Amino acid sequence: MNSSGGQRTVPSAAEQRIRDFFPPRPGGGGRRFGMMLPAEKPKNFRKTVRRLASYLRPHGLKLLFVFILAVSGVIMNVVSPKILGRATTIIFTGMQAKAAGTPGAAIDFARIGQILRLLLLLYAGSAFCRYFEHYIMAGISQKTIFDLRSDVSAKLVRLPLKYYDANPHGDIMSRLANDIETIGSTLQQSLVQILEAVVTLAGVLALMLTISGWLTLIVLVTLPLSFFVTRTVTRYSQHQFAAQQRELGLLNAHVEEMFGGHLIVKAFNREASSVAAFKAINERLYAAGWRAQFVSGIIMPLLNLVHNMGYILMAVVGAVFVTRGQIQIGDVQAFFQYSRQFNQPILQVANFTNIFQSAIAAAERVFELLDEEEEVPDGKNALAAFSPAGNVSFEKVQFGYAENKLLMQDLNIEVQAGRTVAIVGPTGAGKTTLVNLLMRFYEVSGGRILIDGIDIRDIKRSALRSIFGMVLQDTWLFKGTIRDNIAYGKPEASDEEIYRAARAAQIDHFIRTLPEGYNTVLNEEASNISAGQKQLLTIARAILADPAILILDEATSSVDTRTEILIQRAMQELMKGRTSFVIAHRLSTVRDADLILVLNHGDVVEKGTHAELLAKGGFYAEIYRSQFTSGKLNEAG
Repeated sequence: MNSSGGQRTVPSAAEQRIRDFFPPRPGGGGRRFGMMLPAEKPKNFRKTVRRLASYLRPHGLKLLFVFILAVSGVIMNVVSPKILGRATTIIFTGMQAKAAGTPGAAIDFARIGQILRLLLLLYAGSAFCRYFEHYIMAGISQKTIFDLRSDVSAKLVRLPLKYYDANPHGDIMSRLANDIETIGSTLQQSLVQILEAVVTLAGVLALMLTISGWLTLIVLVTLPLSFFVTRTVTRYSQHQFAAQQRELGLLNAHVEEMFGGHLIVKAFNREASSVAAFKAINERLYAAGWRAQFVSGIIMPLLNLVHNMGYILMAVVGAVFVTRGQIQIGDVQAFFQYSRQFNQPILQVANFTNIFQSAIAAAERVFELLDEEEEVPDGKNALAAFSPAGNVSFEKVQFGYAENKLLMQDLNIEVQAGRTVAIVGPTGAGKTTLVNLLMRFYEVSGGRILIDGIDIRDIKRSALRSIFGMVLQDTWLFKGTIRDNIAYGKPEASDEEIYRAARAAQIDHFIRTLPEGYNTVLNEEASNISAGQKQLLTIARAILADPAILILDEATSSVDTRTEILIQRAMQELMKGRTSFVIAHRLSTVRDADLILVLNHGDVVEKGTHAELLAKGGFYAEIYRSQFTSGKLNEAG
């Protein structure tokens, strides 16, 4: 049994291959492959439709105008066959009179001309109404999608870091791009056509009744069978479209992750595994897509069969009525056209029902994202501006990525302003977690964190994070110039400030050797410069930001020894008078720290200066000697 009490399912061979390649992320309950999956069918179809309709309410007046245009255009189009039938009757009656030898018998071409001119006006008016109807509806749908996309974008900003840790970026992008695009195309096309179809059905039915009740009854007899076919098929197709959207999200997540780490994939010869994982997902997407399209595709042939049977019966009965003189031949012609117009909206509704099902499945995935738990909102009285001296305190802090499994149970740390604090310990000890809590990327489960005696929860996140400068082990640079990347934390910085920061980070000389200098454009992955140069740029960015508190997470891990020495000098100058947290695995880089905190399993097991900790001969001394011995052995080798 799983943690939720449900029966654990046995994965298929294809799923197992993907799980081997993508191990599940911790804390991903209710997820497969570390991402939240949509249900096989919408959990609440009506609720999703109502929620989607709420985005259309601000456009109520425009929608009313669209409705008026649709009704006007349909009315002009619907009355045209009956008027055309009069022309047919005039021609048939005139020819019949001539054949019977009636004196003065002739075809009234003048009247026919009047009818044709009237028809021309009606068809032109119908085209005019439909043009503006679609024009206005296009604006409504695009504005609706704009609002929906804006809400999703704003939601992504408010989501906590744990959401991004638990969900692949490709799936998030799929919801923002593919799913919203599906909703947009449905709003723009299907809504208008369904509206026209409903109005056409009502108008055609009324005019058919004025021609012949019996012929109308024949047409109506086919309706229950048509609805039965449509309902049966679409109920099954709904599951397939939901599965198709789910597999598409998985495929996007896989492709995004593989493209982002293609160098690592190649370096470890994992191309075959990557292709196998892609093939497994692609096969499932193919199967789900094939089933969805096949099931939706059989609706039209089945409905055509039903309607053609009714059409044959109607033709026979209509011919009998004409021979008996019960109906004019022009009315029969008009009725045939009406029967086609009557069936066409039903076929349209059946066809677009599948598109609508796909859109609802996509909308539910988008609303699932919008309903995700957000960061704890800032308090009303939270400080909007904050200029601390840099005193930091952790008081009885408790935290765990899972509620029932705490990583930190009673963490107490006191850091005085202006001091450099090194955080060391084995992998998984909680070093990066401590920094994430300090910046409120995660919320503490118990206790509190203070800066200058103020609980960080009483400071707005924007104000809190503005006092920090971060240099991470995993560098992040965006597509743009080197100048813009350095100035990311201080967009208003002058050129001289940027140059000064670059010189302090020992990167100015390299930048000036490039053909475009500071205007050199980095590509999307910044692969046109080395890993060490990328790290130096992020260090220059932190220097330029001039923060009150520094966080350095293995900031020199990607540079050579000579460059590391130069950076250490620049960092020592930068850290003067600032509170600095330095996360390090290589203990040789933190020997000059004012305070060293040794973490293990989320607790501070030792603290003190480098000399004090070595003298204790404890956990820190053991790690230090193992690294020192390893270094000597490497040099000897």
